[in-house]
Amino acid sequence: MIEIEIQNETHQTQQRLRFASVPRIGEGIRLREESGVYEQYDVLDVWYQKAEFGDVWTPYIHVRAASAASVTAVAGGRF
Repeated sequence: MIEIEIQNETHQTQQRLRFASVPRIGEGIRLREESGVYEQYDVLDVWYQKAEFGDVWTPYIHVRAASAASVTAVAGGRF
């Protein structure tokens, strides 16, 4: 598991979550809101910073909530 810091542009928050792989720019991920509901977010940026210890690079991603129009378009598609 890879621990990634997520910087959420929509809510101006930061959190650390574990992923099996690092999401790519343009991919959509689902994150749980404070209300307990999962919402769709778009990955805007991915970068790595060297950790304070050893030769370890820590991934960071920058996300923003998907627009209502794109969420409606996905919901209107076939399942």
